[in-house]
Amino acid sequence: MIDDEQLNAYRVSGEKVRVVRDGLKENDIRGIVVAWDDTHVLIRRPNRNVVKLDRNYIIQPSKEERIDPLG
Repeated sequence: MIDDEQLNAYRVSGEKVRVVRDGLKENDIRGIVVAWDDTHVLIRRPNRNVVKLDRNYIIQPSKEERIDPLG
């Protein structure tokens, strides 16, 4: 699980992140970190919709190479 300090750094910088949920690249969520609590994180997508996701997913900067959760 990603820690609060890293989430706060993404929120303050406004950096786009990628949330890797499974092995398919098409199912990734990209956006900006808006808020979080102990179990969830809110990501604002480019179309301005907000998605509530589990913090146990892999959250990484969007510009980095995608991490495969199965490999």
